[in-house]
Amino acid sequence: MTIAQLTSVAIDKTKFNTLQDYTGFCQEYLEFVASGKLQAIIVARNENNCQFWQYGKSGNYQITRPINSHLMLQAESFGAAKETFSYTLRNLRGTPSGQNADQMVRSYLNNTVYTIQQSIGAALDALPAGASNTARKINGDLFERLIRLVLVEMGVRAETGTVKVPVVVDDRTQFKMNYQHDLIIEFQGEVRAIGSVKTSSKDRIDKIFIDKFLYSKLTESDLPHIAIFLNDVQRAGKEPDYRVGATFLPGHFKGYTIKLNPLDGVYYCDIRPNMKTDTILKRHIKTLDHLLCSDIWRFLNHKEDMKIEVEKKSE
Repeated sequence: MTIAQLTSVAIDKTKFNTLQDYTGFCQEYLEFVASGKLQAIIVARNENNCQFWQYGKSGNYQITRPINSHLMLQAESFGAAKETFSYTLRNLRGTPSGQNADQMVRSYLNNTVYTIQQSIGAALDALPAGASNTARKINGDLFERLIRLVLVEMGVRAETGTVKVPVVVDDRTQFKMNYQHDLIIEFQGEVRAIGSVKTSSKDRIDKIFIDKFLYSKLTESDLPHIAIFLNDVQRAGKEPDYRVGATFLPGHFKGYTIKLNPLDGVYYCDIRPNMKTDTILKRHIKTLDHLLCSDIWRFLNHKEDMKIEVEKKSE
């Protein structure tokens, strides 16, 4: 397929309803890259593990978002990975503690999800500059759907929709507030965790922390709130000095964590270097495999005393 054909698929969300739809598209995109049809591969000046791929005329000569070559699988390796992806996810349920998942399995899961989503984002980067907002919305929606499909494949009930939060005034007065959430995790008919799923934390991190704070205050409960991000990087600089620019705001994250409330889990496919070294950040931010291999089972065992209504969102 040409990049123009791949982009025409990527902008149609009806093409992505199953994990197989996602992995099939990713394989096609990676084979396009492997065919040598890229106009250029540009290495970031400040982080040489990151690349920018430039398309030819059919891709409007556009340049992609940063691609982390340490995480992005190539066509051949992804072809092998996708054959066992569903099987691996289904069998994670057999190890509730997650301790039996070794580092090779963890990297495989993390990198496969990263590669799938980046193939979509990179294909959408071929759209003309004027369509960037549309591409961003589609990419975000498809990442939310991908994460839900991954969890469902693991046997976890994961939906998007509205949580109706009960607010008790006194013994005779009660009303409900509606909160829209990307991810609602249920077990045995009860909500066990709610979360936000975004391709990056840019312009969103404040709301995620405040949502947990308001929810906890309104309900006097401790329902886990989590956040899942693909990465927090963007292209910076001008040709030929393209660099990777960080979109993560460590000061905001640490301030909210310490002075407002910590989130119950923050996960990245492509984790930033300072998230591995900063004392506060590394305590609260993990790679996605930690959610899939261990933390999700802890959330399923979380018990709330209140009954929460959920209105499912049809996609």
